[in-house]
Amino acid sequence: MISTQNKYIQSKYIQSWIHSPVVDLVFIISPAFLITLIVILFRNSFDHTEALPLWAWIVFIVLVDVAHVYSSVFRTYFNPLEFKQNATLFTLIPFFAWLISVILYSLNDLLFWRVLAYIAVFHFVRQQYGFMALYSRKQPDEYKPFKLLDAALIYIATIYPIIFWHTHLPRNFNWFVEDDFLVGLPVLVERICLILYLLISVCYIVKEVYLSIKTKYFNIPKNLILLGTGLSWYVGIVLLNGDMAFTAINVVSHGIPYMALLWIYGRGISQQSDPLISEQAILQFRFPKLNLSYKFLFSIICIPVFLVFLWSFAYLEESLWDSLVWRENPTLFQAFYSLPLLKSKQFLAIIVPLLSLPQLTHYILDAFIWRLKPLNDKANNNWVNTLFYTSNNQ
Repeated sequence: MISTQNKYIQSKYIQSWIHSPVVDLVFIISPAFLITLIVILFRNSFDHTEALPLWAWIVFIVLVDVAHVYSSVFRTYFNPLEFKQNATLFTLIPFFAWLISVILYSLNDLLFWRVLAYIAVFHFVRQQYGFMALYSRKQPDEYKPFKLLDAALIYIATIYPIIFWHTHLPRNFNWFVEDDFLVGLPVLVERICLILYLLISVCYIVKEVYLSIKTKYFNIPKNLILLGTGLSWYVGIVLLNGDMAFTAINVVSHGIPYMALLWIYGRGISQQSDPLISEQAILQFRFPKLNLSYKFLFSIICIPVFLVFLWSFAYLEESLWDSLVWRENPTLFQAFYSLPLLKSKQFLAIIVPLLSLPQLTHYILDAFIWRLKPLNDKANNNWVNTLFYTSNNQ
């Protein structure tokens, strides 16, 4: 029988992987490192570009950026149990988001894009904090007093590049459209943020070295997330000044980990022993005579089906954007060009917020749907149970 002290010592060496070391390293942690390395190695092709070539737009925007937005439906609208429990939230948020967007676009279209851009920035920043929090959940008690320092580092690693961006406008890239960021931020603010970044980084490194020696524990995934975040955001926004460099790094390091997290979530549902979860978790969206259960859709053999599902919705959304609003890619969306090109501001004030609604809803709902709760015996130390089914475990 293992003594209480030995149990405590053993628990110190548990790494807080979300799924497994291999899956986490490949699909959640490594994308930021790999895409940053590729951009640096092929810097001449990525830096100082002011427009994306068609192939890059398809890969980074359609297959990753837009697709990752639709992956969140498996956590919300396509999960009958979750939707039933949160129907009011899931219904009212898109309605009011669209209504407010219509008002903003009617007042000023740039105001609409500017608000959307800052909401997107907040979402991207918070995702990195969320992953850091997930990877911090099994740390020894000695690390708890330093949670604010960890949070300060992940926030300054993402906020400093955004501040730099604001103080060095115009850049060769935008978040959504030209001038969607406010101008006029003094360079002094960027200098102060850089000093804070350096001070927080030094304090964090000293803390990690001291605690790792004291506890014989080093949190591998948390520190990789912090390092990957700092590296990718700095290279994509500060070091380089190209639309392709920014888009590739920003989209890949954000979108692929998010899709992986949703697949892990769906995989967790498919393996539940609770019949309310495993048997009733059927997609509300049904084709005739076809029920797509989580157990089927999130089996390893059906990963291509999962991706095609996301890519189909992404292609449909982009086809509507291009045919109704932009008319920039006739090669890809010629079949949709029979739809009218909208020029009236009154129509655009309705359609543009409607087309952006999946993205905006994703940004807002993402602040609600991920909730971390301490592991407990009732959850059998299962991260999926604890994170996604806290209401069922109470």
